[in-house]
Amino acid sequence: MTDATTGAILDATRSSVLDFGIRRTTLTDVARRAGVSRMTVYRRYPDVDAILRDLMTREFGAAMADIAANVGGRDGRSRVVHRIVASVEVLRASALMSKILEAEPELLLPYVLDRMGETQRVAVTMVSADVADGQADGSIRAGDPRVLAQALLLVTQSFVLSGGIADDVPEAALREELAHAVDAMLAP
Repeated sequence: MTDATTGAILDATRSSVLDFGIRRTTLTDVARRAGVSRMTVYRRYPDVDAILRDLMTREFGAAMADIAANVGGRDGRSRVVHRIVASVEVLRASALMSKILEAEPELLLPYVLDRMGETQRVAVTMVSADVADGQADGSIRAGDPRVLAQALLLVTQSFVLSGGIADDVPEAALREELAHAVDAMLAP
């Protein structure tokens, strides 16, 4: 749970990033927007990158939790398909994600090439549970749920991060293909 001061710092960082971009966001500006001293920010975060990591975890994690709570399906496989498609839609529509992809996409490279971030870990854990449920009801093929969830993360990331390069393909058609690909990956 985030306390009020940390919440204000994260909100101020979000506002600054949307206004100026990540590279031009400073701890001084964050402190001013949050209504706290610079030392208060420094006691919690060593730099803007650390705040940004917590901001992305908060924003994208909350979106995933909301989707998990509100997007259902008739069986495990349809739940996974619907939740992944909804996640891609929400992340592609996120002002924060759009700003990062537009202005400073290189900041996402460590999470694509080197290591998993906290939001990715949460996503894999959530999808693993959904896959296990689908295996129990017979709608998802056998296999290690965590491995299947990790493979789904890789596919999902490509739609979130690279979807913009398909500028001559309607979004609805891409959503349909994503749903088909996920469904086919999981079918028994």
